[in-house]
Amino acid sequence: MSDVVYSVSGMSCGHCESAITREVTAIPGVTSVKAVASTGLLTIDAEGPVDDDTVRAAVDEAGYELVGRA
Repeated sequence: MSDVVYSVSGMSCGHCESAITREVTAIPGVTSVKAVASTGLLTIDAEGPVDDDTVRAAVDEAGYELVGRA
């Protein structure tokens, strides 16, 4: 299992958290996702290494911007 924390800009509410969680959960190998609007942090647990570009694409699809690893 790997645990990766990212910083995301644009999250401001529970709807934002849900949108990001829905998109990132669809990434193969991801086992859990926690998006927190108040901190702007996205924590991903996965079965193996997580590809940053794949996470960036999922966050973009949800309508937010992945700043980078926190």
